[in-house]
Amino acid sequence: MNRKPRIAMLLGDPAGIGPELIASLLAEAATTQAADIVLIADRAEFNEGMRIAGVDVAVTEVASLDTLDFSSGKPLFYDFRGATEGPFERAVSTVKGGRYCLDTLAVALDQTQAGATDAILFGPLNKSSMHMAGMDHNDELHWFAERLGFTGPFCEFNVLDGLWTSRVTSHVALAEVPQMITHDRVVDAIRLIDTELKRSGVARPRIAVCGLNPHNGDNGSFGREEIDVIAPAVTSAGALGMNVEGPFPADTIFLKVQGEQRAYDAIVTMYHDQGQIALKLMGFWRGVTVQGGLPIPIATPAHGTAFDISGQGKANLGATRQAFELACRMGRAQQANNK
Repeated sequence: MNRKPRIAMLLGDPAGIGPELIASLLAEAATTQAADIVLIADRAEFNEGMRIAGVDVAVTEVASLDTLDFSSGKPLFYDFRGATEGPFERAVSTVKGGRYCLDTLAVALDQTQAGATDAILFGPLNKSSMHMAGMDHNDELHWFAERLGFTGPFCEFNVLDGLWTSRVTSHVALAEVPQMITHDRVVDAIRLIDTELKRSGVARPRIAVCGLNPHNGDNGSFGREEIDVIAPAVTSAGALGMNVEGPFPADTIFLKVQGEQRAYDAIVTMYHDQGQIALKLMGFWRGVTVQGGLPIPIATPAHGTAFDISGQGKANLGATRQAFELACRMGRAQQANNK
């Protein structure tokens, strides 16, 4: 029989709601039933997360990650905080919080890249803290790719109740978007989400592609990207065997994925807010972010560190729970690929 997926789990930024979310998740019996957990975290921060969440999680402490023995049935706990010392400030961006995130993420990446764990789940990060700590990338996804030595195409995916979205451009100024919409970039975005959906268990994903301009350009009246770039890229992706249609107007495509009879499993958007606004309105506290295209599965709740409610025990577990479930599915596929 296949073993359970092994998930490397991290608290995220200690200034935010991550520690209480991870503590709450680990307190649920279904979590350890679904996966073998390796929690890489500072002991004081995990204790604080349990206190805020009002839970008490039994763990098996390990001195190193050289050999992982899950026979106790409890999450393994590796007490690690990297290069930081002393208490963390709460509800504020800090160098120390960013450094802690980068150091714990590095350990989880090494473990998963080596095959000791199958996937990573981390609590919300704070980009300002990570930049203060020395991350010189636009976001953690690009940092992950460099840390893994990965040079292929990758993209941040967002998932809500089984609906996936990706984007051709991401954390760039809106003024830079049009010149970045190229045939190859659109095909790569379609291919990436097709591959990741298959890795999550969807045999033949149904993919829709958004246009860039209002009303899909209205036959060239408001721009020609749909005619000259996006539609030919959709045709090329279809010729490669992908089940893809479009481009569709961005202001109506999300109506086609409502309810149980949704027409598509995924939507490829052209820029960040085109998909993010729709998904967050549809279910902010259920959304998941997947670091797509990378050689290892990585998932996190799509919301942020929520400094405004940090430490108050109000954090909603929905997105973290869904991120964990998705990490387990991708971890099982990763386990099979590593055999």
